[in-house]
Amino acid sequence: MPTFCDVLCLGVSRIQHIPSSHQLDSFVTRRLEEKLRAARSKVESLQQKEASLEPASRLQNLRDRDTVTRFDREGDSDRDGRQAVPLALSTRVKFRESARGVEKGLPTAEEAYNFFTFSFEQNPQDKSEKTSRRRQKQKRTAEEDREEGEVVKEQEDAEVDEDNQDENEDQGEEAPLVRDEEDLFIIQQSSEDFLQVKKAEYVGYRKLTRGESELLYMPSFQTVPTSIKLPENMKPRYLEDEGLYVGERPRVSSTNENILENRILKMEEGKKWFGDDGRIMALPDPIKESSTRPPLFHMEEDLDPALHTVYRKAIKSKYANLYIAGAADPEGDYQLDVDVSGLIFSHHPLFSREHVLGTRLAQLYDQHLTRQHNNLTGHLTDKLNGLRSALRNIFEIHGGQSLTQATQQRISEYSLEIRNTRQLRDSEQEKDRTLLKNVVKVWKEVKALREFQKFTNTPYKLYLRRENVERVSDEREYEDEILAEVVELEAESEEDYQKKLAKYKKHLEEWKLWRRKQKAKKKKRKKKKGQAQDDTEEEDDDQELSESEGPVEEGPPKPEPPEKPDFDSIEQRVREKASRIRRKPGESILIPELSASGNITTSELCPRAEIARREDVARRSLFIKILYNDKEVSRTDSRPLNTDFRVHFGQIFNLKIVNCPQSINLQVFEEIGSSCSLLAQVYVPVPEPSVLTGSVPLEEFEFSSNQRVMFDHEGVGSDVPLSFEADGSNKQTLLTSGKLSCCVSWGIGEDDVPLAPPVSQQPGGIHSGLGRLDAVTYIGASGLYDMKKIGEWATQSRLDPNDPKNASIMQLLKVASSGEVTAPEYFRLEQLQEEFDFVTDEELERSKRFRLLRLRNQEVAEFRNYKSVPALEREVTDKVFQEYEKRLKEGEIIDTKEHLDSHRALVAKYLQKIRESVINRFLLAKHHYLLSDLVIEEEIPSIGILGINLFMLAEPKRPLKPQRKERKKVTAQNLSDGDIKLLINIIRAYDIPIRRPQSNKPGQMSQSAIQGSDWFLSQVQVRPFVEISFQRTVLQTTTADGPNPCWNEVLQLPFSAPNGDYSTAGLQSVKDEVFISIFDEVVYETGVNDKDRGKSIHTQVEKHWLGSVKIPFSTIYSQSRIDGTFKVNTPAVLLGYSKERSHGTSGGYDTLRSLSEGVFITMFITIEPQLVPGESIREKFDSQEDERLLQASERFERDAAQGYPDRACISTVIDLNGKTVFITRYIRPLNPPQELLDAFPNNPQEATALVARFVSLIPSLPDRVSFSGVCDLWSTCDQFLTLLAGDEEEHAVLLCNYFLSMGKKAWLIIGTAIPEGPTAYVLTFEQSRYLIWNPSSGQYYGQYDTFCPLQTVGCLVNADNVWFNIQEYTLPMRMSFDITKVNLWKPFFSRTFSHPGLSSIQPEELAYRCTDKAAAAELQNRIEKILKEKIMEWRPRHPTRWNRYCTTALKQFLPKLELSGGRDVAEGHRHELQSLLGDNRISGFPLHLPFSEIQPIIEAVYSTGVHNVQASNVEFALAVYVHPYPNNVLSVWVYLASLVRT
Repeated sequence: MPTFCDVLCLGVSRIQHIPSSHQLDSFVTRRLEEKLRAARSKVESLQQKEASLEPASRLQNLRDRDTVTRFDREGDSDRDGRQAVPLALSTRVKFRESARGVEKGLPTAEEAYNFFTFSFEQNPQDKSEKTSRRRQKQKRTAEEDREEGEVVKEQEDAEVDEDNQDENEDQGEEAPLVRDEEDLFIIQQSSEDFLQVKKAEYVGYRKLTRGESELLYMPSFQTVPTSIKLPENMKPRYLEDEGLYVGERPRVSSTNENILENRILKMEEGKKWFGDDGRIMALPDPIKESSTRPPLFHMEEDLDPALHTVYRKAIKSKYANLYIAGAADPEGDYQLDVDVSGLIFSHHPLFSREHVLGTRLAQLYDQHLTRQHNNLTGHLTDKLNGLRSALRNIFEIHGGQSLTQATQQRISEYSLEIRNTRQLRDSEQEKDRTLLKNVVKVWKEVKALREFQKFTNTPYKLYLRRENVERVSDEREYEDEILAEVVELEAESEEDYQKKLAKYKKHLEEWKLWRRKQKAKKKKRKKKKGQAQDDTEEEDDDQELSESEGPVEEGPPKPEPPEKPDFDSIEQRVREKASRIRRKPGESILIPELSASGNITTSELCPRAEIARREDVARRSLFIKILYNDKEVSRTDSRPLNTDFRVHFGQIFNLKIVNCPQSINLQVFEEIGSSCSLLAQVYVPVPEPSVLTGSVPLEEFEFSSNQRVMFDHEGVGSDVPLSFEADGSNKQTLLTSGKLSCCVSWGIGEDDVPLAPPVSQQPGGIHSGLGRLDAVTYIGASGLYDMKKIGEWATQSRLDPNDPKNASIMQLLKVASSGEVTAPEYFRLEQLQEEFDFVTDEELERSKRFRLLRLRNQEVAEFRNYKSVPALEREVTDKVFQEYEKRLKEGEIIDTKEHLDSHRALVAKYLQKIRESVINRFLLAKHHYLLSDLVIEEEIPSIGILGINLFMLAEPKRPLKPQRKERKKVTAQNLSDGDIKLLINIIRAYDIPIRRPQSNKPGQMSQSAIQGSDWFLSQVQVRPFVEISFQRTVLQTTTADGPNPCWNEVLQLPFSAPNGDYSTAGLQSVKDEVFISIFDEVVYETGVNDKDRGKSIHTQVEKHWLGSVKIPFSTIYSQSRIDGTFKVNTPAVLLGYSKERSHGTSGGYDTLRSLSEGVFITMFITIEPQLVPGESIREKFDSQEDERLLQASERFERDAAQGYPDRACISTVIDLNGKTVFITRYIRPLNPPQELLDAFPNNPQEATALVARFVSLIPSLPDRVSFSGVCDLWSTCDQFLTLLAGDEEEHAVLLCNYFLSMGKKAWLIIGTAIPEGPTAYVLTFEQSRYLIWNPSSGQYYGQYDTFCPLQTVGCLVNADNVWFNIQEYTLPMRMSFDITKVNLWKPFFSRTFSHPGLSSIQPEELAYRCTDKAAAAELQNRIEKILKEKIMEWRPRHPTRWNRYCTTALKQFLPKLELSGGRDVAEGHRHELQSLLGDNRISGFPLHLPFSEIQPIIEAVYSTGVHNVQASNVEFALAVYVHPYPNNVLSVWVYLASLVRT
């Protein structure tokens, strides 16, 4: 390293603002050298003194040291960039001290020259020596640190200083030696002046706005063009201009409106918020500028006459009669006959390609026949010849005489008519010729297609018959026609030329006149004297004007003379046109004849795709519904679809008419098996009274359908592109279409009396306003061609001329009647308002009494037995409909959006049907009340009760162990919102995971970990608190310390029933759950400025989710209270935390606790006030069991209830059909999925755990929620796997049957557990010990496990018997499971009542559907998308950023978790994440859930509170993995993580 004196010399010579002088004397030079030597010696003495001193504060505690402000180490990357080559502070101080000794002097010219020419690079050898000395010094320091056993921060600082010095040494000549030139000579300064003070960092406005624009979207203030806000090719429509009333919009500033429009256009489907006029849709401003009615200040005198009340006599509306007069009388029997003959399809989705071509050929042939029949070409030819002969006669009569004006007018009219007729004749001839060519072309395509496909589908054959003509006469007529046309065209061209020439001469005169005027003006302006040139010489004029400066004003351009007609090319054009549109002279006349006599290839000779198409045709049939006034009145028989796609009905329907006919609609339906679909609708006009049956021919009505249909066989489909070209070009899209043949007429009765209403009763009469609304009904179908009748109808119906819908008809009437239709002085919103004066539909729907009557008439379950309907509307309350509306909202209409899986949507509908049938079946049983159900009375105190109370007074008081007293129960019907509260007493927790010190990179301690060796002892292991979430109400306890905290706090949460229904059934069907989550409160120190360090500390609090317990409200309600220690569901991986046990001395508790792994929480939950839980139905059901068996079962349960009332005893259950079944029939060995057994062929223990896991993945749905507390239904295993939902009993039965098929000894346990309450578990005997399996979670417990959730054992069940527990204890760890001991277990079947050999109701084996991995992957993506949207929705005030790298790592890890079941993979995953994201503080965990619907997953994610991280630089990672098991059982993993950059 260069010495400071060398640097000083360099600095002296770099001073550029002092000019070098050649007149300095040697005295000054010597003085300067002496000063430099003195400074060098002083610096060396300072270095020796510093080397001898060791830092005194090296081993001081960090807390006792004063904070040293450092400038060489800063965490901010931006400041690191600004200080790329920092100088050490000590170096600066030494340099400045040495600089003080230098007086003002000037270098010599030689020294200044040497500064710029000499090389000041250090000797490499010296550099390497100093480097080795530095390394030896480092090594000695490190050895001293290891001896002292403590690493402090100064060591690292010194290393950084030396590194910085090395960097300075390694720099080349290009880098500056001194960073700041002003620091070179600071002679008269003290040591305090060397503190570097920087100005406040300023971020430019442009940089600031650029950074904000990357994060935020700022809508523009500019006006959005209207074309962007409307769909393409659509012009804005302004309703005000069309005469419609549009209210005044609310006043909004244009700036705000522009911002809103720009923001909306960025959204998906943003254009739907804009109206037809291109502005945002808005309701009219509701604020009125003045009061609605003027105030009446003088009520008695001087009242405004306009405000007087006028009483008028009631007038009957002339639009009140909707019925035909006399239609209900026997004499007035009016009848409409609808004759449906048949239909033919012009295109059907099942058409083959040959059918498409055949239909096109038949249509072209029909057009050809129609044109030949009309013979329009022949008529026009005859007309043309007649006109030509008439014109020739005129010329022959007048000869060469001068023609009168009238004669010239006639000639011009004849010429114009000849021209128009000739053009029409040519057009028709071209159409005939083109049509004939198309017929031949399509026939060739049909033949080519038949040859290609080797079979025939259509019977069409086309014959071309030739008619020979006489060639000589044909050529003569051909030439005469051409000659006549040429003459006419020449005359027309000459006439057009003469007209253009006359027009040209007129314009030329005008132009010359204008030129003369311009010339005169020009001469006046220039004031030239002399005689003007002759104006008639055009060349002089042009020359003069071109030499002048030009005209002052712009005039008309010089007209161009018209071109003379080219008579030579006229004949050529005529001959080309004739050869194109006419038959050549002498050519035979071709007459096509189409027949349907061909043979169709039989199905046996057709390929497979064609056979499939024909079979599909054979499966289809059609029928037609007849709708009269939009109500179905009849339908035809179902007729099969023929192979020629024709259907013949041939049915006549006689309709008796009461209402005025408004519409007759025929709907064409197509049947495929048991399903039918609407193809098309045909509207038939209402006939006039003169149209009678027998005198009306059948009419054909075209129909079409825009349904998109595709097939995998030869059917071409509908609305599908179709091409007959080899390269796939010329694609055409065909829609289903056809013609329906039918007619509608009035019937004829006996004695040929027409059954039609008289003309006065037709809608044409003046008494029906409804008829006037429809023109066809008013004037008949034939009257639409009579402009007079249409005008009368328009006047009578009072059409609104300002309505855009009436614009075309008003224009037609104005043209036809020369403006007789005038606009009235008013407009009508509802033209038939007077016809509904009695009551509107809205008022009828709002009537609660009418609704109650209608629901009772429909026999809706809630109103079927409703006895007394109040007579007045006000006496019907809203509570009457609460239960009914709640049922509609809950499940009658199931929203498939909640069920992302289609199978589960079908299951939900099936469960709804079961629920309805169960409720209907048990409807009467719910009304069988006992006295205690209706009357609640206090028990009369007896001597025994008084004695017990006296003894209780003498009991010792134990204030440290208070006893809970039984509370008085309350019926729920009298309660309302806010009366019921949930009381949760959180007592304590055990073995909560503790924090582990995170490192930024593997093998390296993080920034926080280096702060001291006592970090682990000084830091808190964990600061847990409990948060309870119920119905989106969140409460939390205080924060405790350590992995075994004690809170003992009571939290009170409000409860509100859905729809305010506090009935027993309503409370039992509540699906809400109580989430009890354990969080760790983590306090982080945020960044603090250097000025504030030591004065204030900024912290940020985060909460990290550690685990949760989920308890359904229905469980709490049914048990009244839940008390015990619960196992907390903790994730398999908890980033940032370790599950190692704290090896403290907990006494004897560890010996019991060591048997159970996991986190546990002790709490007490109850409802205030205590509610009466719902009871099951007291009803005997149908059964196929033997009566003797049922009596024994009843006796067995009754004896058990009398001897042990707190123990569950079940011997018979109810199946899904509502029948009583003996419980042992449910137990039978059933095969689990084979792929589960194949997963671990050599490890039966792992296979058993996997089978239990499979059963636990089937979602749980308590019966009390499904069937509103009516009863507890048991489904068989195949029903359970189909429904994919059931309660604990179904899970336990399936798991027990699986274990039996795997060769294990297994029993069904009927008992109670926490938190489920009455439940069913599975007991197995393996390796000389009993294991208790929880089928809902897939976990097992030893018999002597302290934290086993099973609290009482009531009875055991297998396929052979039922054993009731008659031991002293019911706790599993205090009882024996040896069922052979009669004094411990009472069997149902014994010697007195032997087993009757009951067969099982389970299937012999279970069939499983294969896993659908594609559907699982699709479901996985949908769940991930929904959860990401929800997390962003829960963070409305903060941006949500997603870390793609972390998400990818989590996605790769989740399948490993599924395979291992969450074991033995956490540590490797944690190291992998830390190596990938070392600079981030990661907090995260995976959630594992069975899949039933999306809402429970959303609630589980919400309860973890991951979205509540408030750090500004937080990023999130979310990964979802769905693993499919057989039978559509899905395992869902959701990995959530938050990353904060440190």
